[in-house]
Amino acid sequence: MFILEVNETIKLELVHPAIAQQLYELVESNRAYLSEWLPWVSRTESVEDYESFIKQVLYDYAAGKKMACSILFEDKLVGVCGFNAIEPILKRAEIGYWIAAEYQGKGVVTQVCQKLIEIAFDYYNVDKVQISAAKENIKSRAVCERLGMNLEGIITNQENVNGKIVDHAIYGLHREQK
Repeated sequence: MFILEVNETIKLELVHPAIAQQLYELVESNRAYLSEWLPWVSRTESVEDYESFIKQVLYDYAAGKKMACSILFEDKLVGVCGFNAIEPILKRAEIGYWIAAEYQGKGVVTQVCQKLIEIAFDYYNVDKVQISAAKENIKSRAVCERLGMNLEGIITNQENVNGKIVDHAIYGLHREQK
């Protein structure tokens, strides 16, 4: 387990089994808000679901395929971020994130993503970092734009979010743009 300081108020901590209950409670209190864009929310209904998620993501982290971290704001769990995919052969990493509604708009996600981009380029030695956001998710797309990422295109019919088919906007940032 590691803890990485983003700044004086934000830290990233590799997810671990001891946070399963906290994660469950955070999602429960934000279920309606998170369900608008995240299909997994409707499929996670118990602490055991989060324990399974943590176990799988730690396995994938050990294999060098993914990384999931708790976002701690003033030492309080407020969301999750990380690499949904680390693809050494393609020299690409894909960032994913979510944050509780009450912490949105404070710059937390942008700062966290800046740190993840740094990790991707410097530690994982990728040439490209990518974020995929629902086309209509204006707030997530704004994060990508604040990060200086380029809109590479729209992929139609990319995801089913609780019965609604959504298109994805794909953003990329190459090492030389950093």
